[in-house]
Amino acid sequence: MTFSPLLPLGMLVVLLGALALFAIVQFARAPRRSGSWHWLVRLGMVLLLFGIALRPSLASNDQPSAASGDVDVYFVVDTTSSMAAEDFGAQSEPRLVGVRADIAGIAERLVGARFSLITFDAETVQRLPLTTDASALVSGANALNQEVTVYSGGSSISAPVEYLAERLAVEAEANPDRTRVMYYLGDGEQTVAEPPGSFKALDPFIDEGAVLGYGTEAGGRMRQFNGYDSDAEAPYITWFSDSGAQDAVSRIDELALRGVATQLGVDYLHRDGTKSVDAAIGSIRVGNVEAETGAPVGTPEFYWIFAFAFGMLALTEIGALAVALRDLRRLEGESRAG
Repeated sequence: MTFSPLLPLGMLVVLLGALALFAIVQFARAPRRSGSWHWLVRLGMVLLLFGIALRPSLASNDQPSAASGDVDVYFVVDTTSSMAAEDFGAQSEPRLVGVRADIAGIAERLVGARFSLITFDAETVQRLPLTTDASALVSGANALNQEVTVYSGGSSISAPVEYLAERLAVEAEANPDRTRVMYYLGDGEQTVAEPPGSFKALDPFIDEGAVLGYGTEAGGRMRQFNGYDSDAEAPYITWFSDSGAQDAVSRIDELALRGVATQLGVDYLHRDGTKSVDAAIGSIRVGNVEAETGAPVGTPEFYWIFAFAFGMLALTEIGALAVALRDLRRLEGESRAG
């Protein structure tokens, strides 16, 4: 049995002890007065409040892989044009549709963590600083779009490494006891001439996480984006060859994504909309909330037993109040009649 007091234990003892002493004194001063037994009821309610405030719960012997405590979750999202490729899920939707759904699913299972949203294309941008507001994260994810097509100059899967290394180093120095989780969401496509850089520099700062891959080997076409709205009727991105203009096709590079996962020391998971995000959560634990098999599961608490008993005693107080009001009206009536 463990306890998680709502207030410091000393403060609880002083406050509720004073209330209990007051109830005892009131009962002792008028033991024969009608209704004095209500002070015993009130004493019981004070004791039950103490039980509620202690928040008793069962101790858990499970040891999560991530430290039990405060957790920072970083979502690093590829927003280059290739993430608009229409080969995600049974409906062949843009890959970013899957990204949005997975971010929402992970946030739902890691209630209480701090979340940050970072995107990269031509530049790396922190869209959302660390916050416990999961709704802000989901709103930010739902607003994600591919980069403006005319500004696209090729993609590098390692583009955010330098920014992340600086950001994580600062956070690690400021909050060394926090657990840091990173999710890298992309398709692994490297279209610039240079080979991708290594993610090894981030490994010392990352405790848990996963690389989530989107796309298929067959690939998908990408619609153009003008920066204002996502038009389902927009023309597809094209490239020119000796035979003329052709629709560009983006294909997932799982070998590159597995390499990123290895360098970060996390798992690689291919995402196609057919499975939940449970495998990406693993046994990460946030305070009393542990996500292992689906929705967050809390440590069993027993304050509700005390709360139920408190409610039953409170009903007697309501009854006593009703009687007092009735007697008051009767006395007022007698006074007027006299």
